[in-house]
Amino acid sequence: MQEAGGKLRHVRERLRLKYRDVQEASQRIAAKRENPEFSIGLSRLADIENRCTLPSLYRLYSLCAIYGLEFSTVLGWYGIDLRNLPSDACNTRMAQTRPFSAQVSDLTLLELPSQLGTTLDLRETSYLSRHIERWGKLPVALLSSLDLRKQHYAFIGTEDSSMYPLIPPGSFIQIDESKRKVSNEGWVDEHERPIYFLEDRSGYRCRWCTQQNGLLIVQPHSSSHVAPEVFRCPGEAEVLGQVVGIAMRLDLAKKRRTRS
Repeated sequence: MQEAGGKLRHVRERLRLKYRDVQEASQRIAAKRENPEFSIGLSRLADIENRCTLPSLYRLYSLCAIYGLEFSTVLGWYGIDLRNLPSDACNTRMAQTRPFSAQVSDLTLLELPSQLGTTLDLRETSYLSRHIERWGKLPVALLSSLDLRKQHYAFIGTEDSSMYPLIPPGSFIQIDESKRKVSNEGWVDEHERPIYFLEDRSGYRCRWCTQQNGLLIVQPHSSSHVAPEVFRCPGEAEVLGQVVGIAMRLDLAKKRRTRS
């Protein structure tokens, strides 16, 4: 914290700003945002720079705006590296299925729930499941086909077995939000049938879907022993997109088979 405060003081001094200048600038921001939390008093600024006082998010925002600093950069000074957010999200096992909206940029490696063996040749067609060893880093060469800014992602809860064995609990899925229209036909078997990610009042679901007469029939995999559900659509449920990519935890799938 002392190092972060010292860096902020160094930037202020380099810009030849006095405490009063920063206070008045922050007050203008507070007035514009109609929130006094953006305002930074003289004594508070001194404490932030010299006494390891942690600034609030509002005051940190004001300092970044006044000094012309990237908010993510200053967060890094306080030990918060936003590039670690996807990795920490992947390693936080939650029972509930949930969307993943954190954006990732400027990465050479991305932490995802799989690690590819060194024998995989990305130039040739491979049986990918044989190369998945454990959760870890995926190379950018493999991620080049993913649009990390436009595509969305979700985790399948560790207790959500509704699409098992096609999508085991604990999987990480990629969702194409441009494909929200439910297809009622056009596939040969279950492996070709589109899987959709949807939201209703009770949470999120990853299922097969059929839509007819204003009703959305949500169909889990028959092996999961989860009951189908019917929603009025629109109204009771919303299709957020189609699942177009999956990275799965093989160890969680084995645990589920053991419990069954």
